Amino acid sequence: MDTNKNNPALVWIANLSFVIICFIALFPILNLLLSSFRPSSELMRNGISLTFDPSMLNLDNYTYIFTQAGDYWTWYGNSLAISALTIVLSLFFSSMVGYALAVYDFKGSNFFFVLVLFILMVPFEILMLPLYQLMISMQLINTYTAVVLPAIVAPIAVFFFRQFALGLPKELMDAARIDGSTEYGIFFKIMLPLMTPSLAAMAILQGLNSWNNFLWPLIVLRSNDMFTLPIGLATLLTPYGNNYDVLIAGSVMTIVPIIILFIFFQRYFISGLTVGGVKG
Repeated sequence: MDTNKNNPALVWIANLSFVIICFIALFPILNLLLSSFRPSSELMRNGISLTFDPSMLNLDNYTYIFTQAGDYWTWYGNSLAISALTIVLSLFFSSMVGYALAVYDFKGSNFFFVLVLFILMVPFEILMLPLYQLMISMQLINTYTAVVLPAIVAPIAVFFFRQFALGLPKELMDAARIDGSTEYGIFFKIMLPLMTPSLAAMAILQGLNSWNNFLWPLIVLRSNDMFTLPIGLATLLTPYGNNYDVLIAGSVMTIVPIIILFIFFQRYFISGLTVGGVKG
C-alpha cells in the first residue's frame, strides 16, 4: 500500500510547490502588465520593475492605443489574418500527410518519413536563404502568401499527426471500405474526427509559432501596412526615440489572442492525454 498517496503533508508541500512555480512563471507577465499602466517618464527613470509610485498608474497608454495608434491595429489585423490562415492550412495539409504516412504502406513511405525527420532537425536559419530565393523567383515578396506558404506543411506537425494516427483503429477503415466509402471519405468523416485532440494541440502550437514569428516576416515583408505585430512593435524602438510605454501596452495586448486560443482548445488538448483505441 502506498502510504504517501494520502499523506496531507506531502499533498500540502506539492500544492505549495506548484503555487511557487506558477508565481515564478507568471511574475514577468505581472511585471509587464503593471508596467503597461505607467507613464513613459516613469519607465525611463526606473525601468521595468516593481519599484514605482502606484499613484502614477493610469490608462493613458491603452487610451493612446485604442484612439490614436492606427498602425498598431493594422499590424494586429495582419497578424490575426496570417495566424488564422496558417493554422487552418497547416492543420489541413499536415494532418493529411501525417495520416498517409501512418496508415498507408506505400513504396517510399519510410524514406519520406526519414526526410521529414531530417528537415525537422535542420535549423530554419539554414533554410532561410533558399526559401527567400524561392519567394523571389515566385514573385511573392511583400505578400502574405510568402509568410504563410513555408508553414503550410510543418515537419513538426507532420511528425505529430503521424504518431497520433498510428494509434487510430484500423478496423474502422476496413469497415468503411466494406460499406463502399472512399479513402477521402474515410479520412474526413471517420479518422479526422478521431484526431480532434491532436488537431487542437497543433492549433495551439502552430498559432503560437505564427503569432510570435518575427524573423521570416521581417525578411519577406517590405511595406509598413503589411507588417505583422512583432515587426510593427519593433519599429517603435528607433535611434531617435523609444516609445516604451506604447510598446509595453501593445505587448500586453498581444497576449490576448493566445489566451483565447488556449481557452478554446484546452478541453480537446487535455483530452488528448487520455485518448485510447476503440475497445471491442
